Amino acid sequence: MEQNCLICELGNAPESDVVFRDDLWAAEIVPGYDVPGWYFLRAQRHAEKITGLDEAERETFGKRAADLVAAVTEATGSEATYMLMFGEAFPHFHTLVTARTAEIPAERRGGDILKLRGERADLEQSRALVPAVRQAYEALVARDGSALGQKR
Repeated sequence: MEQNCLICELGNAPESDVVFRDDLWAAEIVPGYDVPGWYFLRAQRHAEKITGLDEAERETFGKRAADLVAAVTEATGSEATYMLMFGEAFPHFHTLVTARTAEIPAERRGGDILKLRGERADLEQSRALVPAVRQAYEALVARDGSALGQKR
């Protein structure tokens, strides 16, 4: 854990915000990005940018990302689920997974979905959705046996 790293500090997030944690990866609701259906998928270890991932992290990232996107899509009924990666403000490697449901207007689709941070943030609704996303994620992992060091 890197001192003064907001993404590392997510390891202290309450259980109500956690979709999953394993030895390498975690997915949680993040303060300031607490729009229902939005989660950070992050490396557990402080790895800066995608280029800072080690071999095990690189080998498992795609599976974790695909499973989380599928779980979010299933639990929210989203028409599209985006995965965004920037890494400028917080260089600790993470992606933002966002559900884009049918009621999201056209002017908030694509990159403009980020404007929903100020318009639809709701921590309680976000937390209410976590159990369904967690259950969908765990079912995917159980179905294909990809639980590399699964813990929650």
